[in-house]
Amino acid sequence: MPFLDHFGLVRPYRFERVAALAFAVLLALAVAGAALWMRVAGELPLRGPRGDYFLYLVTLLVLAVVFVRWPWAAGALLALTAFELTAGAGLFTLHRAGVVSSSLMPPGRAEPQRFQWHPLLQAVPIPSLELTSSTGLAIRHTREGTRGRDPTGSLDRRTNIATFGGSTTYDIGAGEGDTWPDRLAQALGDRYFVVNHGVPGYTTAEHLIQTAFYQDKFGKPRCAIYYVGWNDLRNAHIADLDPAYADFHLPSQIDSQKVRRVGGAHVTISPLLTLAMRFVSTHFDTARYFTDPYGQPPVTGRDANLEAIFQRNVRAISAVNRQRGVTTIWVGQLLNRARLTGDGRYGWLPLVRDRDLWSLQQELNAVLERIAKELGDVYVAVPPQDFADADFVDNGHFSPVGARRFAERLAPVVRDACP
Repeated sequence: MPFLDHFGLVRPYRFERVAALAFAVLLALAVAGAALWMRVAGELPLRGPRGDYFLYLVTLLVLAVVFVRWPWAAGALLALTAFELTAGAGLFTLHRAGVVSSSLMPPGRAEPQRFQWHPLLQAVPIPSLELTSSTGLAIRHTREGTRGRDPTGSLDRRTNIATFGGSTTYDIGAGEGDTWPDRLAQALGDRYFVVNHGVPGYTTAEHLIQTAFYQDKFGKPRCAIYYVGWNDLRNAHIADLDPAYADFHLPSQIDSQKVRRVGGAHVTISPLLTLAMRFVSTHFDTARYFTDPYGQPPVTGRDANLEAIFQRNVRAISAVNRQRGVTTIWVGQLLNRARLTGDGRYGWLPLVRDRDLWSLQQELNAVLERIAKELGDVYVAVPPQDFADADFVDNGHFSPVGARRFAERLAPVVRDACP
C-alpha cells in the first residue's frame, strides 16, 4: 500500500508524517475558507495577482504533501504556508475591519505601470502610454509625457494652456476625454490646446521644478493654471519639515507611484518576499525616508511653517512665469466635504484628521488668493457649495460629472486671461 505508506499509515507507523498531513489538511481548509469568503465578498477575481496568491498557497500545500516522507521539508513548507496565509489573508481581514492600516494581500487586478523614475521629480508619466486601469478607465499619455492625447495638426495658431496639479489635475477618477483639462479644452474650442502636466502626488515643490525646467512641452504656454493645495497639506505638522519636502513627501513618491526597483509599495504574491524586498529597500536603497510620520498622533490647527513654504513656492512659480511672459492662474483646491467628517485619517495626510482637512484647505486657499492678488496673478475661487458628493469619486478627485462642472467654471476666466 504505497499510498498509505507515503503518509506513515502502515507499520511501522510514522506519526510525524501523519501530523504533517493533518496540519496540511487544516491549512487547506483555512485557505479554502479564506478564498470562499473573499470570493463571496467580491474581493477575489479569479484572474489577477490575488488569484495567483491563492494558487501559490495551494502549490505550497501540494508540495508539502508530496514531501511528507521528509518531515523537515514538509514542515518547512507548511510553516511557510501558515505564514503566507496569516500575513496575506489574515492581515487583509484585519485591514477590512479597520484594525490595521494596510495588508500584504496582492491587488485583485494588476495595475499597469503608468510612471517611471525621474532624478528630480521622483516619478513622471511614461510617454506615449495607452492602458486600461484596474478600474476600467482608459488612460493615455502624450509623447511628451503628459496626460491626454497628442495634438493633431499644427499648434502654431493655437493658444497653449498648461495645467499643473496633482492627481486632481491628472484626474485619476476620470477616463480619457473626461478629465477637467480635457473638458476645459472642449469648452475653450479649437483655438486653444490644453496640456495636462498633472501628476499624482505633486506638490508646489514639484510644480516649481516643472515650471522652471519642463513647462514648454508642446511649446511655450500663454497661460499656466495651478490647481494646488491638497498635496502640500500632506506635509502638515511634520516636525522640522524640509523646505523642499525632501524628508518625507518626495521619497514617498517613489513608492506611491511604484517606480522603486525593489521593495517599496510593490506587493508580490508572497507576503514573505514582499517583506524581504521592503527590508532591502529600507536598509540598503539610496532613496530612503528621513522622516516617517505614520504612527504618530494627529495634530489640530494650522501649520505656520508649511504655509510659509507654500507661500515661497507660489511666489517662485509666479516669478518664473512672469519673467517668461506667462500668465499665472491659481485655483483653490476643492474637497469632498461630505466624506471628511470623522476623526479618522484616510492615509494620504498622516497627521491630519479627516474632519480637520477642509478647514486647513480653506486656510491655504485664502493664503493662495491673497498672494495671487498681491502678485497680480489671476485667482479663481470656485464655490465649494456648487459641488456635491456625486461630483467626486472619493475625498477629492472629480467624477466625470464633477470634472465637467469644474471646467465650465474655469473656461470663462481662461478666455478672459488668455486671449
